[in-house]
Amino acid sequence: MRVLSGIQPTGRFHWGNYFGAIRQYIDLQDEAEDAFYFIANLHALTTVRDAKELWQLTIDAAIDLLALGLDPDRATLFIQSDVPEVSELCWLLMTGAPMGLLERCHAYKDKKARGLSADTGLFAYPVLQAADILAYDSDTVPVGEDQVQHIEVTRDLAASFNHQFGETFVLPKAKVLETSARVPGTDGEKMSKSYGNTLEVFEDPKHLRKQIMRIVTDSRPMEAPKAPETDHLFQLYCLFADDAQRGQMADTYRRGGFGYGEVKKALSELATDYFVEARERRSQLEADPRQVREILGDGAAKARKKAADVLLRAQRACGVKP
Repeated sequence: MRVLSGIQPTGRFHWGNYFGAIRQYIDLQDEAEDAFYFIANLHALTTVRDAKELWQLTIDAAIDLLALGLDPDRATLFIQSDVPEVSELCWLLMTGAPMGLLERCHAYKDKKARGLSADTGLFAYPVLQAADILAYDSDTVPVGEDQVQHIEVTRDLAASFNHQFGETFVLPKAKVLETSARVPGTDGEKMSKSYGNTLEVFEDPKHLRKQIMRIVTDSRPMEAPKAPETDHLFQLYCLFADDAQRGQMADTYRRGGFGYGEVKKALSELATDYFVEARERRSQLEADPRQVREILGDGAAKARKKAADVLLRAQRACGVKP
């Protein structure tokens, strides 16, 4: 199994990013025969338009992934733009990409439906994503349910190219990530940067505690029993608690006679302890930028070698190279 996944550096990672995807990406590096993970800075250009900000977010994303457990001895980590072969492969795919197929893709379609202007980068986003996947002969792509369409687009583009020019690309399959852990934001809605309701993985513990204490809760009196299954504060607590802790907290909710401040304090302590080792690793990596550059450089070299082979195969198939 060859796994490929990219993460956009559009902001610092929050709990939703980690429990929704990153934790599972890291677990997959133990199962995969080969794993490629990249920081999708070219994709991020569709939303981040400040050069210094984009570069800092890119480096922060790399450090965060390493601190959270991505092992460069078991997985290849690199920056998307360090593999220019992917951009050239994107053009080969784009020459055969039907307009109608791209017009039906969610990101472009949703933005147009809201009456917002969409640039060519957003429109062609799925083709670059297809090039990202196909460049490494990836057969497994871990995605959330909302991203399955992009893998289908990749398969369509690859199959069309193969039909036109002969067998060239491996057709990838989506590995839909386990989504049993719902990650609500501080307002109870889905945790998302666009909603401004996130709790960052590497937030300063004191500031994190303040954010947690400000989480919106209902106004039921302390003595009233409460249903844990429908409470977003309880759902956040369950992300970090073990089975025994979850059971005890659920009993407390159903019994009543407690304040939400108690739950918030317990959540703050569990969350801080959960990421303490990752926070220490991050501090070490941040203090040694040469190590981070070497990891990204080695990853890019390996990725370029593979992508160059695939690109040449595609160029020969379509007649760009003899």
